[in-house]
Amino acid sequence: MRPGWLLDLNDGITAYADAWALQRTLVAARQRGTIGDGLILLEHEPVFTIGRSAKAEHLLFPRTNLIAQGFGVFDIERGGSVTYHGPGQLVGYPILDLRSYNEDIGKFMRALEQTLIDILDGFGIAAARLSGFPGVWVESKKIGAVGVAVKRKVTMHGFALNVAPDLAHFSFINPCGLGRDVTSIGDVLGRPVTVAEVRGLAAVRFGRIYRLELQPVSRAELLRRAVSEPTPAAAG
Repeated sequence: MRPGWLLDLNDGITAYADAWALQRTLVAARQRGTIGDGLILLEHEPVFTIGRSAKAEHLLFPRTNLIAQGFGVFDIERGGSVTYHGPGQLVGYPILDLRSYNEDIGKFMRALEQTLIDILDGFGIAAARLSGFPGVWVESKKIGAVGVAVKRKVTMHGFALNVAPDLAHFSFINPCGLGRDVTSIGDVLGRPVTVAEVRGLAAVRFGRIYRLELQPVSRAELLRRAVSEPTPAAAG
């Protein structure tokens, strides 16, 4: 196991624009070697994010209509198509140097999916990959999405796990352009589940898969490290 950091923004909803800017800051710091590998966990306000391979028809309503109804809409640099984030969904952003993982983006993505499969197993839910379709599935319904960008060997964006979001919000889009139904942990279990119940397990499973011993860190401390002088080890 290698040292790593965990930034769990568990004090409410984190605005998407704020988290996106934070990721860019931390990616630059990881490139410089002022921080090590780590993971951000958070929840977002209702937003739709549009990846590099999105097609116009994947957004089922005009942007102006969505914005008028209170949704954010962001064109971002990750791979994939259109996805939804909102309260009741646990979002994870790994900031990792791929040189620690043999620069194998495919392996990194499969490990990200395995993280979600392992989290769901902790709730007694049998999830799996579906050949030809990214993400994690319970039978024919998507429960977890993955999509990343890599900037000079360092990853950003990551995964979104549906714990108990408003699934009706997915009806505004063709999620990831796949034309498949979505589900959530609460929906599968048939009982209320909170994101708070999932956060700790998510950190443990992620750390195990990526062989990182994650140590909690505050946002202020992580940003302090980000602007410090680089160290050879760049330990989390």
